[in-house]
Amino acid sequence: MQRILSGVRPTGGIHLGNYLGAIRNWVTMQHQAKESLFCIVDMHALTTLDASENLAENTYTIAAAYLSAGIDPDRSSIFAQSHVPAHTELSWIFSCITPLGWLNRMTQFKEKAGKHKDLACLGLYAYPVLMAADILLYKATHVPVGEDQKQHLELARDIAGAFNRRFGEDLFPIPEPMIFGTATRVMSLRDGTSKMSKSDISEYSRIELLDTADTVAQKIRKAKTDMEPLPDTFSGLEHRPEAQNLVNIYATLANMSPDAVCQEFAGENFSPFKHKLAELMAETIVPMGEKMRQYLSDKAELDRIMKKGAHRANELATAHMIDVRRAIGII
Repeated sequence: MQRILSGVRPTGGIHLGNYLGAIRNWVTMQHQAKESLFCIVDMHALTTLDASENLAENTYTIAAAYLSAGIDPDRSSIFAQSHVPAHTELSWIFSCITPLGWLNRMTQFKEKAGKHKDLACLGLYAYPVLMAADILLYKATHVPVGEDQKQHLELARDIAGAFNRRFGEDLFPIPEPMIFGTATRVMSLRDGTSKMSKSDISEYSRIELLDTADTVAQKIRKAKTDMEPLPDTFSGLEHRPEAQNLVNIYATLANMSPDAVCQEFAGENFSPFKHKLAELMAETIVPMGEKMRQYLSDKAELDRIMKKGAHRANELATAHMIDVRRAIGII
């Protein structure tokens, strides 16, 4: 891997789904890539009206989570998207070559706008174009994404190809998606058919990285399951989404296969399984939360780290934008 880039929106607390689906993998990848950049995508956070509430505090929280999970600021650049103005400049350039038909195919806009599509903001509609700019600005070759963002990455690939063909230069590499592991899509603890989300009304739907051991145990005890015992194979959990979700989470935290987890607890009800899962989760989450609190108590240090990351990101962005402007004729 030459260069990887990914990011998280600072729109509230950070939860287990963010960690298992993304950040956990980045920690490993930063040692495999020639260069890695991990962005806090605060400009994307503005696409929903309530997302700008506590935006500054949420930005610090995401930075603290990156560091506490093991992102090394000496190996990787951690920065806020808004600290690199070229993101929005390149997004505008891309918006002028992206057909509306491509954006109309984006399913996430339809899901988030719901029945009030005409009232949705332009930013939400154009979100995938800004995401393409985030990726292509740094000539990222590999992008860790969740399943729900895979369509947006496909659009970024289309935009890169369209730009290269239109201006007759291979200025943008075609980035490759990277989707990992059994728990890349962690589901709600209250509804196994819905993704774990910080926007869910119920705090019992998710495990926050700042949760205490007691809170983790309580949420796992209350997690929705069913009356059937655990089978001896993962395929036996078909049509049992809540059970599938908990087994997947356990498997990922324990570095086991879902089948191995089922074999360990085969024939048991969910009570002993949940007890073990809560213990395993607390071993991972609670120390991370303690580190996050330490970082959040020293925002000057977080500012220093993000400033350093933004400096490197701006170096790369500035050099690339010189070539982009030249290609399209901006003097």
